Amino acid sequence: MERKLALKVNEKDNVATLFVNGIKDGDEVEVRDKKGASQFVTVIGDIPYGHKVALRDIRKGEAIVKYGEELGAASKDIRFGEYVHVHNLDSMRGRGDL
Repeated sequence: MERKLALKVNEKDNVATLFVNGIKDGDEVEVRDKKGASQFVTVIGDIPYGHKVALRDIRKGEAIVKYGEELGAASKDIRFGEYVHVHNLDSMRGRGDL
Protein backbone atom coordinates (compact mmCIF):
# COMPACT_ATOMS: atom_id res chain seq x y z
CA MET A 1 0.00 0.00 0.00
CA GLU A 2 1.31 3.44 -0.95
CA ARG A 3 1.95 5.75 1.99
CA LYS A 4 -0.10 8.96 1.74
CA LEU A 5 2.19 11.79 2.85
CA ALA A 6 2.02 15.56 3.07
CA LEU A 7 4.65 18.00 4.33
CA LYS A 8 4.30 20.96 6.68
CA VAL A 9 7.49 22.98 6.14
CA ASN A 10 7.19 25.76 8.72
CA GLU A 11 5.52 25.72 12.14
CA LYS A 12 3.49 28.80 11.09
CA ASP A 13 1.91 26.90 8.17
CA ASN A 14 -1.82 26.26 8.23
CA VAL A 15 -1.65 24.13 5.07
CA ALA A 16 0.50 21.19 4.01
CA THR A 17 1.59 20.04 0.54
CA LEU A 18 0.58 16.56 -0.67
CA PHE A 19 3.27 14.31 -2.13
CA VAL A 20 1.16 11.46 -3.50
CA ASN A 21 -1.15 11.00 -6.48
CA GLY A 22 -4.78 9.98 -6.33
CA ILE A 23 -5.90 11.47 -3.01
CA LYS A 24 -9.68 11.16 -2.84
CA ASP A 25 -12.33 12.57 -0.54
CA GLY A 26 -12.23 10.69 2.78
CA ASP A 27 -8.64 9.41 2.43
CA GLU A 28 -6.40 9.69 5.47
CA VAL A 29 -3.07 11.47 4.92
CA GLU A 30 -0.08 11.59 7.25
CA VAL A 31 1.28 15.13 7.58
CA ARG A 32 4.90 15.36 8.72
CA ASP A 33 6.84 18.41 9.83
CA LYS A 34 10.59 19.05 9.66
CA LYS A 35 11.05 17.94 13.27
CA GLY A 36 9.64 14.50 12.45
CA ALA A 37 6.31 14.97 14.20
CA SER A 38 3.23 13.79 12.35
CA GLN A 39 -0.53 14.16 12.44
CA PHE A 40 -3.26 12.45 10.44
CA VAL A 41 -5.78 14.38 8.38
CA THR A 42 -8.94 13.03 6.75
CA VAL A 43 -9.15 14.81 3.40
CA ILE A 44 -12.25 16.68 2.23
CA GLY A 45 -12.36 16.66 -1.57
CA ASP A 46 -10.06 15.12 -4.17
CA ILE A 47 -6.61 16.73 -4.06
CA PRO A 48 -3.98 16.52 -6.83
CA TYR A 49 -0.27 15.88 -6.22
CA GLY A 50 1.56 18.99 -5.01
CA HIS A 51 -1.58 20.80 -3.87
CA LYS A 52 -2.56 21.98 -0.38
CA VAL A 53 -4.68 20.59 2.44
CA ALA A 54 -5.88 22.68 5.42
CA LEU A 55 -4.29 21.71 8.75
CA ARG A 56 -7.01 23.42 10.77
CA ASP A 57 -10.20 25.38 10.23
CA ILE A 58 -9.39 28.65 8.43
CA ARG A 59 -11.91 31.50 8.50
CA LYS A 60 -12.85 33.64 5.52
CA GLY A 61 -10.32 36.49 5.24
CA GLU A 62 -7.66 34.69 7.27
CA ALA A 63 -4.18 34.32 5.77
CA ILE A 64 -3.21 31.06 4.07
CA VAL A 65 0.35 30.30 5.20
CA LYS A 66 2.69 27.90 3.35
CA TYR A 67 6.47 27.68 3.85
CA GLY A 68 6.03 30.33 6.56
CA GLU A 69 4.80 32.88 4.00
CA GLU A 70 1.33 34.31 3.46
CA LEU A 71 0.13 33.17 0.02
CA GLY A 72 -3.22 34.91 0.19
CA ALA A 73 -6.46 34.92 2.12
CA ALA A 74 -9.30 32.44 2.42
CA SER A 75 -12.16 33.57 0.16
CA LYS A 76 -14.57 31.48 2.26
CA ASP A 77 -14.43 29.38 5.41
CA ILE A 78 -12.17 26.34 4.93
CA ARG A 79 -12.55 23.22 7.05
CA PHE A 80 -9.76 21.14 8.57
CA GLY A 81 -8.73 18.61 5.89
CA GLU A 82 -10.24 20.55 2.98
CA TYR A 83 -8.52 21.09 -0.36
CA VAL A 84 -7.03 24.63 -0.51
CA HIS A 85 -6.66 26.14 -3.99
CA VAL A 86 -8.05 28.91 -6.22
CA HIS A 87 -11.67 28.00 -5.42
CA ASN A 88 -11.24 29.10 -1.78
CA LEU A 89 -8.04 31.20 -1.84
CA ASP A 90 -7.56 34.77 -3.06
CA SER A 91 -3.91 35.22 -4.00
CA MET A 92 -2.16 38.29 -2.63
CA ARG A 93 0.91 37.93 -4.87
CA GLY A 94 1.33 39.87 -8.08
CA ARG A 95 -2.13 41.47 -7.93
CA GLY A 96 -1.00 45.09 -8.23
CA ASP A 97 -4.18 46.36 -6.57
CA LEU A 98 -3.10 46.11 -2.94
